[in-house]
Amino acid sequence: MLRVGHGCEGKPTTAIRVQIPEGVIAVKPMPKAGWQVDTVKEKYERPYDCFGGKLTEAVRQIAWTGGELRDDYYDEFVFVGRLTDFAPGTVLNFPTVQECAGGVHRWIEIPAPGQDPDELEEPAPQLTIIEGGG
Repeated sequence: MLRVGHGCEGKPTTAIRVQIPEGVIAVKPMPKAGWQVDTVKEKYERPYDCFGGKLTEAVRQIAWTGGELRDDYYDEFVFVGRLTDFAPGTVLNFPTVQECAGGVHRWIEIPAPGQDPDELEEPAPQLTIIEGGG
């Protein structure tokens, strides 16, 4: 899930595009009322086991377009997927472009190892893998 908390210099958000990192498989976006959702499928670097079969390609990019999210509101853009064999502590980056009426934010900066993402101007959204309980 991506949360969009602002527009671009006061202008409403009109599109969100997110790239799915390698190893996040079987991705499905949630439709959003008032928005068009499109996906781009690409090949994986290697096949992944999924529900007894092998996945060699699937959704690698999601775009929600055609809607309008005013700057003074926030909203969530939701998708699900399966995580493969990531070790605890692995950080996954989801480069995202936020298009607005008359502007754009490219949340695509990937921090160097050990770098604080807050030091970047427009860091990519991240997910940190933690040890599962059981």
